[in-house]
Amino acid sequence: MKITSFNPLIVSPDAASLIKLFEDLGFERMHTSDVPTTNEITNYTFKDADGHCVDIADAANMEKDMTIIRMNVDDFDEAYDMLTARGFKNPKGGKEHAIVTDTNISILMVSPSGFIYIYQCRFNS
Repeated sequence: MKITSFNPLIVSPDAASLIKLFEDLGFERMHTSDVPTTNEITNYTFKDADGHCVDIADAANMEKDMTIIRMNVDDFDEAYDMLTARGFKNPKGGKEHAIVTDTNISILMVSPSGFIYIYQCRFNS
């Protein structure tokens, strides 16, 4: 399995202020996508001139910000097997609860200590 990118993802009920902060820090919006779930979430990907990335997810139903690590991989199943072998779990159940779109498959995984990863495998990148 190859990791193709690895960056912070901030999920926030006040994404607008975070977007402004990161734009003021020199980050530019590279990509915007809607997450197809029962809750309306829009994810914004930002990159600065040095290639550092951060994602900000607008989630109005959250009480406070949550920081997660987003990891893109080239093999979804291999990443899933590696994380589950180390005790990570999807709080919604197994692999069948992954989010599948036209461009990627992604899943949220929580470590035994509570650390959260969202990883995805892009189909068309």
